[in-house]
Amino acid sequence: MLSRAERIHREFFRPAGLPVWEPPADVLETPFEVLVFVALPGVAPEQVQAVIEDSHLLISGTRSLPPELRTATIHRLELPQGRFLRRINLPPGRYANVRPGMAEGCLLIRLEKLDRG
Repeated sequence: MLSRAERIHREFFRPAGLPVWEPPADVLETPFEVLVFVALPGVAPEQVQAVIEDSHLLISGTRSLPPELRTATIHRLELPQGRFLRRINLPPGRYANVRPGMAEGCLLIRLEKLDRG
């Protein structure tokens, strides 16, 4: 309960315009690519920006309630809403073709490895 109160306090006092939350992610590597699975239910791949900056993958966007739910009575709201940003350290190497898609209900970002040593 204390950790939940601290999280709410941090979110409340965060400066406006900054991302509010970080989605959880898994990073896997094959001989040909790096796969990044990001838990973003309700967010379409075309609504997400994914770019490589230095040795990081930056994933950003906004998750908002569907229009039909904005006037509904909310009994429980556990999935985070608002701007998100996730910075993920990538394995050493060079990458190309940042390709977002969907897999098993998660956003899947494929990064082609240029160094396949």
